[in-house]
Amino acid sequence: MTATDRAIELTRTAAAAAVERLGRDLIAYDVSDQLAITDVFLVVTAANERQVGAVMDEVEKQLREQHDAKPVRREGDRQNRWVLLDYADVVIHIQHTEERAFYALERIWGDCPVIELGVDEAR
Repeated sequence: MTATDRAIELTRTAAAAAVERLGRDLIAYDVSDQLAITDVFLVVTAANERQVGAVMDEVEKQLREQHDAKPVRREGDRQNRWVLLDYADVVIHIQHTEERAFYALERIWGDCPVIELGVDEAR
C-alpha cells in the first residue's frame, strides 16, 4: 500500500506552510505499509519555542483554508518543544531543534519511502 493522493496533497500543503514560517529540515515518510492509523509522517524542525508555535499555527491555517481540514488531535507540551498535529491521513511532528536531535525519528522511520515535498527551504 502507498499513501493516498489526499495524504500527499495535505503533506505538501503542510510542508509549504511550515517553510513559510521558517521550518527546516523537512522530511516526509510514507508509513502506510507500517501503520494502519496514518499514511504519512511529516517531520519539521523549528529553531525555538516561538517558531514551533508559529509553524503549527500556519500549518493549521493553510490546511483549513486550502483543504477544509482540521486536526482530529493536537498534542504537545505547553512549552512548544514538540507539537503533534494529527489529521488522520497525515501526522505532523513540529520539533524544537534539540528534540529533533534527541528523539531522531529518522532512525525509526528511515526505512520507509520518502515523499518528495517540492518546497524550497533556502530563504
